[in-house]
Amino acid sequence: MLNTHHASKPEIHVTDRDREILERLASGVRAASEVAEELMRELERAGTAKDGDAENYVGLGTKLTFATSAGEEKTVELVMPAEADISAGKISIMTPVGVALLGLSKGQTIEWNARDGRAGTLTIVEIF
Repeated sequence: MLNTHHASKPEIHVTDRDREILERLASGVRAASEVAEELMRELERAGTAKDGDAENYVGLGTKLTFATSAGEEKTVELVMPAEADISAGKISIMTPVGVALLGLSKGQTIEWNARDGRAGTLTIVEIF
């Protein structure tokens, strides 16, 4: 089950463009996908990134490094599902980790649950 406790989640921001694209994406698969439901919840609670400030937040096409609670660091790019390629470091927004990363800024940490039920945290180390 995905983490749905808003009180413990950090403030996030998305661009108007990403919000429009992602709402359309999540709405298209909402009935069959818990990840789509969580994406919609995240979009509903997200503030809007100001012009010129969007590069400070994780959005579609953002390259970033994050650290896991297990001590691993991964450098990835957040992409639409059709562009996803884990071997190339391209993570789909329609995965639990993709939804968890959306809207975060450098230094922020979020709790998340993987599809297999494992709980942990993700911390943004760098946004490129």
